[in-house]
Parts: sequence; C-alpha cells; structure tokens
Amino acid sequence: MTSKLSPVAIFAAEAPPKAKQSSYPAPFAERVAGRLKRPLGDLFGLKNFGVNLTRLAPGAVSALRHAHSTQDEFIYILEGSPVLVTDSGETPLEPGMCAGFRAGSGDAHQLVNRGAGEVLYLEIGDRSVGDRVVYPDDDLQAALDASGQWVFMHKDGRRY
Repeated sequence: MTSKLSPVAIFAAEAPPKAKQSSYPAPFAERVAGRLKRPLGDLFGLKNFGVNLTRLAPGAVSALRHAHSTQDEFIYILEGSPVLVTDSGETPLEPGMCAGFRAGSGDAHQLVNRGAGEVLYLEIGDRSVGDRVVYPDDDLQAALDASGQWVFMHKDGRRY
C-alpha cells in the first residue's frame, strides 16, 4: 500500500536536496562544502536503510574520513572519477565501479573529487540505532541516538 505522501517513482536527479547538507559541527561542516545530497530513500518512507544521490563538485569530499561500528555502507559511481581514500591508501574510481564498507571493520573511508568535473554516485547505508563513528584524522566521534539523530563529540567525550 502506498501512502499519498510517498511517490511511486521519481527521477532521482529531480529529488529535493537535503535542507541541511551537513550535520557535522563547526568547523567540520565547511569541509564538505561542494557536496549535494538528495535523500532518495526518505521520499519513499524507507526506515531500514538510506539511499542518497550525491554530487561532488570539483575539490569536494564525500565526508570526513570515517568508519562505522554497526552500519554497512555501499557506493556506486555513476559519473566522474573520484578517489577512494581508505586506511589502505588511494584507489581511483570511475563510472560503473562500486565499493562497500563493512560495519565494524575499522577501515576509515571517504571519496575525494580531485578532477575538473563533477562526481555523481549513489550511497546506501543501513540505519542501525546505536551506531558509532570514528574519524581517525580529526578530534571527532559520533553516535546515532534512539531518535535517529547524530550526536557529535570530541574524542575525549565532550559534546560539540
């Protein structure tokens, strides 16, 4: 049964972008400038996993380099040639390539657009309550609370 508020199908590129493009606290939010997320899963009322159509302008990054404790993530490159940065190093990606990040692996990752053109990709992740995120390059950690909101803290536990 389909809700009157949820569409049956849409053109993904026409989905409205997130009102707030980053939930990172200052000064980290500015580091993802040039990233535009369109939350596709939310439009259909999906509760167990999220799907975003994400565009990275030249020079933009997908996120701070991070690793989830309980959330699996998957990306699929549609356009452009980003670089995947992980604990193992850098891997150039191109359209048609995909990558997955297993929960609890500790392998921190991010996409970087070092090219002159835009990058477009799908990102899919589950919505595990109690998920924790580590950011090895920054004084930052996060936890997903029971309401589905991210709580950001310094590595010593003080809240931002």
